[in-house]
Amino acid sequence: MNQMLQDSEVKDPEVKAPETIDPPPAPAHPRFAKPQRVAFVQSSWHREVVEECRIAFLDEIEARHIARAQVDVFEVPGSFEIPLHAQILAKTRRYTAIVAAGLVVDDEYVAETVIRALMDVQLRTEIPVFSAVLTPQQFHETTAHFEFFRKHFATKGIEVAEACANTLLSLERLRGQVAAGIVQSA
Repeated sequence: MNQMLQDSEVKDPEVKAPETIDPPPAPAHPRFAKPQRVAFVQSSWHREVVEECRIAFLDEIEARHIARAQVDVFEVPGSFEIPLHAQILAKTRRYTAIVAAGLVVDDEYVAETVIRALMDVQLRTEIPVFSAVLTPQQFHETTAHFEFFRKHFATKGIEVAEACANTLLSLERLRGQVAAGIVQSA
């Protein structure tokens, strides 16, 4: 029996082994000239959904050359509390960017107010503020909705990390041009 197994294991020289396909290389993201530090402000309302944004953000921002140790995470009760925290954090000048994540259920007014306030913080302090504060219409507390929004927040985490890193790179270049006198500031 052993001889039969060995004979059957002899490979036909005419049969080629299947070619292995290498996975595509990871995208090469540009590196920063100066260290970056990011504050991530997250609402605890529906934490199990919103935390998916933070997890995906941390993975993606690390791939874009900002170490997890350079991201400080803050948790607030709800989305309405995010702008005040963002403003205080921006005023410290410790952070080069602030990211907000929250889930506002069926209340466009609150979501709009939060977004407007985050924009005000950004313009007043010149620290970029990014929003992953979402307001789904007709959110139901069912397993299907929770699962859908967990995946949606994971996608938003990747997108907000990309926007954050790209904006920080752009601002780094712009500030360098201003310092060199290439672009005049008012």
